[in-house]
Amino acid sequence: MEDSFRKAKRIAILPTYLFDEIVRLKNEAISKGMDIIDLGVGDPDFSSPPHVVEALKSAVDEGKNHHYSSYRGMTELREAFGRWYLNRFGVTLDPESEVLPLIGSKEGIGHIHLAFVEPGDAVLIPDPGYPTYQSGTVLAGGEPVFMPLHKENGFIPDLKSLGKRELSRARLMHLNFPSNPTGAVAPLEFFREAVAFGHRHNIIICHDAAYTEIYYDGHPPPSFLQAEGAKEIGVEFHSLSKTYSMTGWRLGVAVGNREVVSALGSVKSNYDTGLFPAIQLAGIAALTGDQSWVEAMRQCYQKRRDIFVEGLNEIGFAVEKPRGSFYVWAPIPGGMSSREFCSMLLDEAGLVVTPGAGFGRFGEGYFRAALTVDESQLQEAVERFRKIM
Repeated sequence: MEDSFRKAKRIAILPTYLFDEIVRLKNEAISKGMDIIDLGVGDPDFSSPPHVVEALKSAVDEGKNHHYSSYRGMTELREAFGRWYLNRFGVTLDPESEVLPLIGSKEGIGHIHLAFVEPGDAVLIPDPGYPTYQSGTVLAGGEPVFMPLHKENGFIPDLKSLGKRELSRARLMHLNFPSNPTGAVAPLEFFREAVAFGHRHNIIICHDAAYTEIYYDGHPPPSFLQAEGAKEIGVEFHSLSKTYSMTGWRLGVAVGNREVVSALGSVKSNYDTGLFPAIQLAGIAALTGDQSWVEAMRQCYQKRRDIFVEGLNEIGFAVEKPRGSFYVWAPIPGGMSSREFCSMLLDEAGLVVTPGAGFGRFGEGYFRAALTVDESQLQEAVERFRKIM
């Protein structure tokens, strides 16, 4: 009976969501009794900060927090995001018009297309890049136009070459630094160029900044909004998921241009009813509380990065240490496709990593490994690589 239901064309052309496929293959291997080390999906293994958990527990005990909340979020939460941006980046935001809490940044990134993209419009998407940029475009009836990211350019879009293309149909441009999957960090000068590009072509810049607090060697990445004129042409998406290891809590934010923020809010008001108030109060605790927990987490990731990258390079890989995010973007030796290589790793070594091709055409030839297991498991993973290479 189910086969008789006609699906919308937009569903038929959606690619299989990459991480669903990874989880399926991993579960199949586990069901066969394999000892798996999962470096696939980017879900931090750290527990959320204790003071944040305590804030949630206290808020849940308050009956007034068990009701609907505004899709715009609590005033106190918007103000907390504003203070955090001011303290971290020196960026001033109006909590009333330039800050919109989200049910995770992925939700906002997906919904932004419904606010601005008509059928036939184009959206500029980094390749390799986070799959939601493409799926959100397709679901809104838009056409993905891919911006190749090459190692020679530091995995940063070449805006000069892009500017020579026909861009009259382009409405949005997605950027993501530190990058998932490449770990690249863009300098503030690039964001200045992106602002000028957006103004020149009348394209809204959407910067996914989910990983700005996962950085290495004492070099914090900039915000897109630090570039002069950025709020005139774009927005930035941030998330508590990676910064405070709160992936399951689903709490993010869109900040920047008030017209863009308002349009995204209009979409949200028709799709959801707002965040659970207790989670908003916990988010305030995260944003305004002791930040030393975040620094300790960063140090753990840096140790993991060094163990894994240096171990792979001793084997014969040619991996550059990422400057941000908790991903290692590694070239595959020997000419094997990324899907073949990752399948071999799972079958022969019990290692789950993500094929680069799953992030786009220009991700072929690479695999992505998430540093979301402890140091001993990463050392064991290196040994498993050594045995099969």
